[in-house]
Amino acid sequence: MTTATETTPVRVLIADDQTLFRTGVARLLSDETDMEVVAEAADGEQAVRLAGETKPDLVLMDVRMPNLSGIEATRQIAERHPGVRVLILTSFDTETHVLEALRAGAGGYVLKDAAAETLTSSIRSLMNKDRVLSGSVADRMMSLVCGKGGVKDCYDGLSSRELEILKLFAPGLTPKQIAYRLGISEKTVRNHVSHIYEKLEIYDRSKLLAYAVRKGLVEL
Repeated sequence: MTTATETTPVRVLIADDQTLFRTGVARLLSDETDMEVVAEAADGEQAVRLAGETKPDLVLMDVRMPNLSGIEATRQIAERHPGVRVLILTSFDTETHVLEALRAGAGGYVLKDAAAETLTSSIRSLMNKDRVLSGSVADRMMSLVCGKGGVKDCYDGLSSRELEILKLFAPGLTPKQIAYRLGISEKTVRNHVSHIYEKLEIYDRSKLLAYAVRKGLVEL
């Protein structure tokens, strides 16, 4: 699998039936030195075909498209090209869409109203073999697991962003490494880490790792 480096950018295929949106995303990614748009698809059938022809590292996939849905296109790409990662980029955030996309083989699910840096950091995270869910989507999915109390009750008051950082910080990543991976400032990461310690009333990194393992957030 190709990973993002200075000499080998992530090769991206954009699949969306809205021409203006595809063009905008392509222009956004063109500004990133570690990303390269290799093709654009206007429907699911084109996405599957172009995935085979252009051999991208990652496909940005909308859910609803003509001829073949994004979820079915994701399933076919996952079956035919298991090395290609798929990041769903859509405006639909229902639990059904998310679950179907993940079951089809998508590695992440991001909403179209996300900030530009969220999209680019999600691409980098997915290429680093991390699962990616935008904040509101993660909250919905965790609510299914945790019941009506939601994610904060399930994880002792931690927000979705704090959980995201905890999963990276507890096993040993530095704030600087986390900041790069998530596309946020190192100061922001350090502030979140401080809040995590305070909320959990844990002030030792080894105990923080034990907490993350116990909650199923990290595997040893």
